[in-house]
Amino acid sequence: MKKISFKELIKSLRLQTFLVILLVGIVPVSVFVGLYSSLYVNRSVDSDVTDLISNGQILSKQIISSGYLNQQSSEAVDNQLNALSTSFSGRMMIINSSLTVIKDTYNVDQGKTIVWSNIIKAFQGKTTSYYDRENEYLVVAIPIVSTSNDSDEVLGVLVMNKSMAYITTNLDYFQSVSIITLLILYAVMIALALIFSGRFTRPYDKFSAAIDAEENGSNSAGIAVNDYTETQQVSEKLNSLIARMKVVDESRQEFVSNVSHELKTPLTSMKVLADSLNGQEDVPIELYKEFMADIGDEIDRETKIINDLLSLVKMDKAAASLTISPVNMNELIELILKRLKPIAEKQQVEVVFESFRPVTAEVDEVKITLAITNLVENGIKYNHEGGWVHVSLNSDHQYCYIKVEDSGMGIPQESLDYIFERFYRVDKSHSREIGGTGLGLAITKSAVLMHQGAIKVHSVEGEGTMFDVRIPLNYIEKEN
Repeated sequence: MKKISFKELIKSLRLQTFLVILLVGIVPVSVFVGLYSSLYVNRSVDSDVTDLISNGQILSKQIISSGYLNQQSSEAVDNQLNALSTSFSGRMMIINSSLTVIKDTYNVDQGKTIVWSNIIKAFQGKTTSYYDRENEYLVVAIPIVSTSNDSDEVLGVLVMNKSMAYITTNLDYFQSVSIITLLILYAVMIALALIFSGRFTRPYDKFSAAIDAEENGSNSAGIAVNDYTETQQVSEKLNSLIARMKVVDESRQEFVSNVSHELKTPLTSMKVLADSLNGQEDVPIELYKEFMADIGDEIDRETKIINDLLSLVKMDKAAASLTISPVNMNELIELILKRLKPIAEKQQVEVVFESFRPVTAEVDEVKITLAITNLVENGIKYNHEGGWVHVSLNSDHQYCYIKVEDSGMGIPQESLDYIFERFYRVDKSHSREIGGTGLGLAITKSAVLMHQGAIKVHSVEGEGTMFDVRIPLNYIEKEN
């Protein structure tokens, strides 16, 4: 088993998926537990402050009405103070306008003077509260206000102290439960993260195994990873790519076979002709000329094959340069058709040229000539006696349009996607009879693309084929 490095482990999709699932499950809960503790404390303090103020305001009215601040004793007020002190597990104090404690349920500071900022604020008419988290108590200072004579006068302050120890007790219990809950949750989330990270990355293992099987030639069913819609789409794309590669590979093998045959046949013929001449004495001049003419034809055939290969190699070079110059496209096409006229007459195919307007384009004349020649020559060769090839030239303000249409045998629909692939030939038996290497359309497409143009094909098998070529009138060098 291959050892995985630390860097590969960090980049592992399975590990990253595991961590994401784990964090998504654990972090929110952990944050909630921390926030809940803070919210619980704040909510409890606010609730107790409201409760103390409510009780304090009721008690303040009793203190005013009983004259308690004027040293008048009131059993009802004392009982209420003691009851609230007991209820809140705290302490109640009444302070008069001289800042003297006139009542302390703890009997500790009674008769003493107290100066505290919250009490001063209470004498200014503000109800204040203070929570001491460390000592666990809450203090509320409520002004005792007299509303007689249509004016509010602060006559004293009621200080209410409540024990907040229950908050700590509840938090301790909550934290104990939270720790147990979090541990269980962490265990569950780790298990889920392991399960789902494995499930999410399992299709990649299937892809790897299927590709290995494809390489070993043991995968006859193709790649089928249908776990998810996305993996199904990737499977279809891979199968399409593999099928295309197989077609190209078969075409490449066919190309090697064809080239070997095409290169070998002229050489064999020349060898046979030369041996025949050398094996005879006093060869008649007529026979000598005939054999030499045949040898010349075979040399021309060999030269054409080699030129096709050289043309493709030149097109393939990344640094292939174009020799751009203004070219009269009308005259260029007429010259090409003139050169191909003997072939068309031999095949009994009529070639017609239709020009809609004079067209001048900035092109590499040699490469464009090669591209157009290949299209017209194919239209002639793959035609039937009495057929026709129609070439038209047109333009607009931006592009030059060349259309080559024939009445030939056409191209099967399933082959249209591959005809511009190098080495590919539609009808292999017919192509071999005609000759050539199957590189013509690949060379044509390369030449058109080098000019930043486009080429499209439309064909119906048995009815004919039409090639549409579009080339910019003004060549603009492509930026790297």
